[in-house]
Amino acid sequence: MTEPAPQPQTTPERVSRVSVELVPRSRSGLLAELEQVRSLGSVETVNIPDLLRFSMRSWQGCALAAGTVGRTIPHIRAIDIDPRRPLPMAEALGAHGIREVLVIEGDPPADMGHQTYDVTSLEIIRKFRRELPHVTVWAGLDPYRQNFARERDYTEAKLEAGAVGVFTQPFFDRRLMELWAELLPECEVFWGATSITSEKSQSYWQNRNKAVFPRGFAPTLEWNRQFARELLDFARSTGGHAYFMPVRVSVEDYLVGVL
Repeated sequence: MTEPAPQPQTTPERVSRVSVELVPRSRSGLLAELEQVRSLGSVETVNIPDLLRFSMRSWQGCALAAGTVGRTIPHIRAIDIDPRRPLPMAEALGAHGIREVLVIEGDPPADMGHQTYDVTSLEIIRKFRRELPHVTVWAGLDPYRQNFARERDYTEAKLEAGAVGVFTQPFFDRRLMELWAELLPECEVFWGATSITSEKSQSYWQNRNKAVFPRGFAPTLEWNRQFARELLDFARSTGGHAYFMPVRVSVEDYLVGVL
């Protein structure tokens, strides 16, 4: 039997959206953070990473969040997906009305007993488009891991595979965002920011993620809140979106007065 062609993927409206990234450490902790998100009043989306050190998978966290925010976006680790079998989270996505996902490559697990597969984001994006054509697929963009041309080309390949746009790794410098906006002028982007409030955290981002910090960066909540305002302004002025990832600070401390 011939496999039916995927339906055209609907691109989200180019109206700026705000998402908050919440880590699903526990049910009670996630519910408490969701209540803080709800109190902000201007956040309609939550995106949730899939971290193997926690028992709650990203789509389970999104199911929990569905009653608090209008839209939820689970992160899907490509290397966890068996390309020969149906998508394992398909039933859960449908049961809870989850209509967007973010496909990332995924880091190798620390637990070698965790099964992974030799696949790329491109393959899993295409798999979502074939098997769940009604689900909007986002991809990742990492401005630090390789040179500009290679990351731009890889991002364009993800868009050709079926992604509607990208979530970036967190930025700390508006000038770098402006450069990427020029490199991918037609790309739908969720520009990311996070809170770095200690020299240890800054060192981690520099050494592990190769992040670039501007000369005037300071690991203080005040600096991070001001940059969050700048990023939100940039996203709105360019027709993009913004997401904020609170780290070692509460959602309220980071974002009240920013949004």
